[in-house]
Amino acid sequence: MTESDQGSGWVYLDSNATTRMDLRVVDAMLPFFRGQFANASSTHALGVAASSAVRAARHQIQSLIGAARESEIVFTSGGSESNNAAIFSALETQQGRDEIVTSVVEHPSVLAVCAHLEKHGRARVHRIPVDRTGNLDLDAYRSALGSRTALVSMQWANNETGVVLPVALLASMARKAGALFHCDAVQAAGKITIDVQAAKIDMLSISAHKMHGPKGAAALYVRHGVRLAPLIHGGRQERGRRAGTENTAALVGFGYAAELAAQALQSEMPRVVLLRDRLEREILRLVPGSRLIGGSAGITIHRLPNTLSIAFEDLEADAILLLLDRAFIAASSGSACAAGSMEPSHVLRAMKVPFGYLRGALRFSFSRDNSENDVDRVLDVLPQMVSDLRTMAAPMEAAYECPP
Repeated sequence: MTESDQGSGWVYLDSNATTRMDLRVVDAMLPFFRGQFANASSTHALGVAASSAVRAARHQIQSLIGAARESEIVFTSGGSESNNAAIFSALETQQGRDEIVTSVVEHPSVLAVCAHLEKHGRARVHRIPVDRTGNLDLDAYRSALGSRTALVSMQWANNETGVVLPVALLASMARKAGALFHCDAVQAAGKITIDVQAAKIDMLSISAHKMHGPKGAAALYVRHGVRLAPLIHGGRQERGRRAGTENTAALVGFGYAAELAAQALQSEMPRVVLLRDRLEREILRLVPGSRLIGGSAGITIHRLPNTLSIAFEDLEADAILLLLDRAFIAASSGSACAAGSMEPSHVLRAMKVPFGYLRGALRFSFSRDNSENDVDRVLDVLPQMVSDLRTMAAPMEAAYECPP
């Protein structure tokens, strides 16, 4: 990637929020803004050509996640829509079942829907806790499943910490209870291998812009035989499951991004994890009062290869991010969907991160665009930034101390 592509030499380490569109994806999309602009639902030759392009994209996404049939891929506008559709549909189609089981560390697009349904008396929600490393409490999960469970909705990997859940085991336990199993795999797809058939998942959400594709294009995998109640009515698109004119250019980009991501699983992700591990190791070595979130000494936690969450004692993440921003380094303090909140992350609170570290957590999330130079840039400036902030904070803390 050139500097002009990325923006004046920025180091971009916020790929869990979004990724830069691959230029090859852009090239694949361009014809569908020009000569191949027809509506994919039209029956003339131009429309048929657009429809064929959408079908090819469906095959590419089917291949990425190991789906058995192209008809199992339902296109949506984003991961949030896919999550909403799965939850609402499960309640509507599972007669006699009105309970949802999820975790306390899910994405807001799951937690907010569950809270809405609960508030209006439409569902009882069981929220399963996690331990200090981010792993799910399996005993609590087992106890929450029952004859009234309509749906289990669990993320494949956490968007803030990268911690990966044992989704195949969770799906098996849900199936024994007669419940549907939905997985939010928006952060996992394209970073680790996903096989919906092997894991026996009923529904799964993925999104293009997390894998170098366009924003506004996503999909909900719906296993053959599982009913999906339409979230949007008014047309025959997506076999009557999601009305609306197809965004052909975006879907073509999504499909090609999925194909490239599948290739990168073997060619690029091993390199990415080395970058992540080096940054993690050096920050913990060079910066006193730093703490890994989603793992600990002597405990191996399965995490996404690109995600590092690390906290700094007695500091505010926003202050560090401001200094990084001035140094043309982009990172985040957690979920982009919760940005702007003054409250500590619900994920960190659920993991019982010690109070002194709770507001000082940064998330560095890599992509295949990153290099060793990016890690060097962060390590060149971050230790001094943290030291300077602590030096500035010391007189202020002393001023608030009570006299003897």
